[in-house]
This record gives sequence, C-alpha cells and structure tokens, in this order.
Amino acid sequence: MTTIMPDNELFRRAVRWIDEQRTDGTSNLDALIQEAAMRFNLGPKETIYLDDFFKKNLKKQDESPE
Repeated sequence: MTTIMPDNELFRRAVRWIDEQRTDGTSNLDALIQEAAMRFNLGPKETIYLDDFFKKNLKKQDESPE
C-alpha cells in the first residue's frame, strides 16, 4: 500500500538526501538535484527552488571567512 505524503515532506527528504550524497563525496550538484527531483517526485518549481537553495548556501560558504 502506498503512503501519501505532503509535498513539503518530500521536499525535506530531497534536501536531506542531497546533503547526504554531498557528504559522501558526490560533488556534481546539478546531477544530484535532477536525481532528487525524480526520486522524490518534485515539480519544476520545487526543483528550481532546490537548485537556488543549494547554490545560495554554497555561495555563502565560499564567502565566509574560516
């Protein structure tokens, strides 16, 4: 039996999955986002938001002094 989940839960799982994949060493962000969109059945708007979310966070990490 299939469980119906709210869209925001699928989006959270996609973010978590991408983060795990990046931690494991996969660095191609565009490929990970496309894979997450298919795995978690994300729509085009959610996929664009996911792309923006990760790219903005990467930019902030690059700019922050260590």
